Amino acid sequence: MVTATCHCGRVSLELETAPEKVTQCNCSICRRYGTLCAYYRPSQVRVTVKDGKTDTYMWGDKSIAFHRCPECGCVTHWTAVDPADPHDRMGVNARMLPPEVLVEAQVRHFDGAVTWKYLD
Repeated sequence: MVTATCHCGRVSLELETAPEKVTQCNCSICRRYGTLCAYYRPSQVRVTVKDGKTDTYMWGDKSIAFHRCPECGCVTHWTAVDPADPHDRMGVNARMLPPEVLVEAQVRHFDGAVTWKYLD
C-alpha cells in the first residue's frame, strides 16, 4: 500500500501498489497541469478528503472529471464521469506520491495532442 497526498494533506489516495509506469501526456490539459498519471481500477484506490469533497473540472466531451484539493489546489486524480465506463480506470497524479516511490516508475510519453500514441 502506498499513499499519495496533495500539498496540504487534505486529499489522500491509498493505492494497492506503487505504479510501475506513469504517463506524461502532452494534451492541452495534462501539459498545463504538469501531471504524471498512474492508471488504476477505481477499486484499487481509496480516496479520502478531509472536511468535504474535491473540486472538479470537466471539459470537451465531459467524460472525465479532474479532481483537485479545494485548499491547496493540487490536481490529485481524474475519474470517469459515467460509472459504466468500459475502461474501468482512473488516473492518479503520481506527482502526489513520495519521491522515493515515483523515482522507481518508468515514465512513458504519450502524444495526447495529435496522434494518441505512445512516443517511446
